[in-house]
Amino acid sequence: MKYLNLSLLILFPVAWFAPLLRAAVLPIFGMREISVVTGLQSLWASDAALALLVTTFAIFAPFAKTLGLALIHFGYLSRAALPWLAWFGKLAMAEVFLIALYIVIAKGAGHVTVQPAWGLYLFTFCVLAGVVMSWISAKKA
Repeated sequence: MKYLNLSLLILFPVAWFAPLLRAAVLPIFGMREISVVTGLQSLWASDAALALLVTTFAIFAPFAKTLGLALIHFGYLSRAALPWLAWFGKLAMAEVFLIALYIVIAKGAGHVTVQPAWGLYLFTFCVLAGVVMSWISAKKA
């Protein structure tokens, strides 16, 4: 389990740059791929407060949780930190929910076409794998 958790330290950055969804006003004009990073870039240009919140959910929370769990697995951090790490995992799951909600809302907006891309599934897998590893680690304590 230690090494699966460490693999998330590589998979999370891949998921941040992978296309989460493809969107277009009309599909005949081509689809634009949106990743966590490109979405954050656009958000920082328009609303810094919301961008900080989303950056916390999408990047800092899951990476900090994964790093903290690795420190516990290798004996550098006390198991007493597990409840805090579980909280970080819930923050990351909120990001996945927001992306899914965005897709549902955009699909109902008329002339907008939105399709989930492979990065959404990778990001969701990473977050869920982190949640499951936290749960298993808490059971072993």
